[in-house]
Amino acid sequence: MKKHAIIPVFIPHMGCSHNCVFCNQNTITAKTAPGSADDVRGIIEERLPTLSGRGLDTIEIAFFGGSFTGIPLDWQKKYLAVAKEYKDNEQVDKIHISTRPDYINPPILENLKKFGVDIIELGAQSFDDEVLSLSERGHDAYDTETASLLITSYGFSLGIQLMIGLPGDTKEKAITSAKKTVLLKPDIARLYPTVVFEGTRLAEMKKEGSYCPLNENQAVEITKEMYKILDAAGINIIRVGLKSTDLVNPENDLCGNYHPAFRQLVEGAIAREKMEELIWAHGKKEKSFCFTCNKKSFSGMIGHKGCNRDYFEKKYPSLTFMYTADEMLPDRTYKLKSLLSGK
Repeated sequence: MKKHAIIPVFIPHMGCSHNCVFCNQNTITAKTAPGSADDVRGIIEERLPTLSGRGLDTIEIAFFGGSFTGIPLDWQKKYLAVAKEYKDNEQVDKIHISTRPDYINPPILENLKKFGVDIIELGAQSFDDEVLSLSERGHDAYDTETASLLITSYGFSLGIQLMIGLPGDTKEKAITSAKKTVLLKPDIARLYPTVVFEGTRLAEMKKEGSYCPLNENQAVEITKEMYKILDAAGINIIRVGLKSTDLVNPENDLCGNYHPAFRQLVEGAIAREKMEELIWAHGKKEKSFCFTCNKKSFSGMIGHKGCNRDYFEKKYPSLTFMYTADEMLPDRTYKLKSLLSGK
């Protein structure tokens, strides 16, 4: 498996003139914005030594947290010039930025190409215009589609970020967003269930009763279906749920749906679905079975805190299950055999 590391440079709310209902960058970004090229250099120099000797295949400098292409052009250039220096010196492999769909045009892309940017992630959030409007995104689905096609036409790798459970969202709309994402053929994707942060319009809406966040089970179920669609299309899903260490400041209050192991919940739910299909396909004439997968997929097979194991014990009390690892199996492939017949 290829090993990959990111040196994150956070640019909270810089370059973004919008105030989406879910966003409070001062709350959700644990870092302050770099003020100068030297600040960017300092972040890179601090992180690089921690990555040496780890056998990494790829190291990226990634500008996260705001709308990079919305900040003044001279700031973009001075930040990117530092990143390009490390790329030209082969100390890092790629430069990665995130931005809004409506902050992409040919002159912007030409500048990014000049400074060696490799990956552009778009905060699409949804492909439903009603959801985007109610979330006060300031762009529509067409903007995302147009920007995506432009990005890939210039030879950049494309990333799409989607949120689940925004105002006006439904399971059907979320699944449609996943399907429309597939049509754009991104290289990477992120799936974020909506978290309600204090200090946001969404928190006010929740208190007013005009917005009800998804509960954990709902968020897992919808994200699971989106994950399956993206994964089947060969899209690398690089994150599922907010990362506590980089994007969430634990000192701030959170309300709504947040779980530090959300990806494991989703992948565990997918594994459980596949495993139950195996039980029904095998039949229940015999009473003792063994589930097998490789080590990488083992935690998904067991489930977060053993939830899948508990689920099968409670639902099939007359059956006995064991769980083993087999490195010959591909990732997320599960096998079931009878312990008596061996079949």
